Amino acid sequence: MDISVPEVAALPKGKLLEVDDVTLRFGGVTALDGVSFHINTGEILGLIGPNGAGKTTCFNVMTGVYQPTSGGVKFMGEPLGKRKKFQITKLGIARTFQNIRLFHNMTALENVLVGADAHHSTGMGSALLRLPKHHAEESEGEDRAYELLKFMGLDKRANELARNLPYGDQRRLEIARALATNPKLLCLDEPAAGFNPAEKARLMELIQTIRDQGYTVLLIEHDMKLVMGVTDRIVVLEFGKKIAEGLPAEIQDNPAVIAAYLGVDEDAS
Repeated sequence: MDISVPEVAALPKGKLLEVDDVTLRFGGVTALDGVSFHINTGEILGLIGPNGAGKTTCFNVMTGVYQPTSGGVKFMGEPLGKRKKFQITKLGIARTFQNIRLFHNMTALENVLVGADAHHSTGMGSALLRLPKHHAEESEGEDRAYELLKFMGLDKRANELARNLPYGDQRRLEIARALATNPKLLCLDEPAAGFNPAEKARLMELIQTIRDQGYTVLLIEHDMKLVMGVTDRIVVLEFGKKIAEGLPAEIQDNPAVIAAYLGVDEDAS
């Protein structure tokens, strides 16, 4: 099933997002320390590291939740600066959350429609007056929402409240809502959390299918098997610093990465 959109398919090759020497401090605590990496258009980049490494904090800097103390983030060559979260979403960066954040008293369809509304150009006045352009956008948004629910295997649950969906379906619904914003960059924060091995395998297939349809994906994940099986490149953080970057095979054999995950002193060997 094709869920691609023209504005995503037409993106030029090269660096889509650049994190440039980003440092973030909270009082006397340095959460990120001079972190730099980039994401290429059309790839799946893994951002990994032990608990407390700074992965979600880095995500939050890229999506406007936090402003860096120094350094910056560029998207399609333009600095994000002090843009607000909704402005960054409109630019084309969408995310899911480590802890599911759905509108639990809304249906699955309504949740996805919230994402579709992010790129509508009409406002409250057009809605109140029921202008033709607003009606057209509303109709297109609903068609898109149903399309994404079907892609996720949730079309038969479109009218069920989000809170009544099984955990795995809630995870997929959150991805559908993010895709409804037509993102140029889809950021997934530990999407396999709480999944069993079979669900993780299906998630790997889903992420690869999303990329094959032209989307660029940034993946935060603890599960090394999942990350190694689905990513093109990997960036590794530890205590807020980048300690490695490379292809999955290179990262798997990197002594610094092994030490970070297993608590082994690199110099001990």
